[in-house]
Amino acid sequence: MSAGSKINRSLYVLMINMFIAMLGIGLVIPILPKLLEDFHAGGTAAGYLIAASGLTQFLFSPLAGEWADKYGRKVMIVLGLGLFTLSQFLFAVANVMWMLYASRFLGGIGAAMMIPAMMAYVADSTTEETRGKGLGLLGAAMSLGFVIGPGIGGFLADLGLRAPFYISALVAAIATVLSFFMLKETLSAERRQAAKASEQKRESILKQLVASVKAPYFIYLILVFTLTFGLVNFEAVFSLYVDNKYAYTTKEISVIITVGSLVGVVIQGAVINKLLLRFGENKLINVSFLISAIMMVLMLLSGNFWYNMLLILIFFTFTSIMRPAINTALSKMAGPEEQGFVMGMNNAYMSLGNIFGPALAGILFDVHMNLPYSFGAVILILSLVLSLTWGRKMSSLRKQKLETAGTQG
Repeated sequence: MSAGSKINRSLYVLMINMFIAMLGIGLVIPILPKLLEDFHAGGTAAGYLIAASGLTQFLFSPLAGEWADKYGRKVMIVLGLGLFTLSQFLFAVANVMWMLYASRFLGGIGAAMMIPAMMAYVADSTTEETRGKGLGLLGAAMSLGFVIGPGIGGFLADLGLRAPFYISALVAAIATVLSFFMLKETLSAERRQAAKASEQKRESILKQLVASVKAPYFIYLILVFTLTFGLVNFEAVFSLYVDNKYAYTTKEISVIITVGSLVGVVIQGAVINKLLLRFGENKLINVSFLISAIMMVLMLLSGNFWYNMLLILIFFTFTSIMRPAINTALSKMAGPEEQGFVMGMNNAYMSLGNIFGPALAGILFDVHMNLPYSFGAVILILSLVLSLTWGRKMSSLRKQKLETAGTQG
């Protein structure tokens, strides 16, 4: 078997496992309003539950990224999937709120171990020219699992509100076993030993965040945060929003999320590499921020089922394009020796978005159900302004360098 075919097989395994893990997350969306009723909880609790996962993901991401460089990608992927399995089972059997929070905390740790290791695995296995395609396929698998999850969750809810969580735990356990037996380590023993032997001590997460401000890829880390903030802000209260404002049923919520975002996932997996090569990361990022913000505002104008399905289709199409565009730009600016660390920081900034986005969305929802979408649109527009400003600055610097080189020549 050629090296290329081995790489492709490993990528397919990663895609399958990412799909299964994200499937478990998507399952809960349409049943969240009914589930929280059993605990006499509302929007604030929903936001805090999602933020709980983001908090532990944030705290463990840099450490997990460092471990991925020291101990290899495979072990972190397997451990992450194992913790995710445990978290879903705990959610299934929970009968008090603290068990729900404990489940979410464990899920965040699992995501911190799994996601940056998977991204680093792809970076190890691809060239710079094919990295965008590899990350795009992995992102498509992530999005596809999340997209299909609500539809399956709405169907399984007919068997009982807890049935989707038991199924999620089962499929996550299958992903763990697949990863253990089918994935091959991509990080050489020499590079792992060098990382272990390094005398450089790991700084605290706060020091790393402060240091990241000076990094050449800092702007992309900020955009990872704002994208995640806007996306999770949208998702965290969507089911509560349409349930309370328009009386959507569990199955209607399942269908509108599943069908509305499926086209976006297909576009991401099929054409993201062509889009990156033709337009470049920055143009795709800017257009995606603008369109996503407009969709959030339009959400407030009508409760028509087909209208909202169209909006969500467009919204998820552009956010699905935006994430691999940002990840590709970030990966290209990082050196080969720091891919694990940089992807860990990527996950840390994503976790910050997962903390503040849903927590604030839940609080704002309980004040007025329209506020999460209004505020989310403002954040995305500010991100567009930041990206455009930084892009002009980089263009100016490149022009100055060319002019200086021409003069010296």
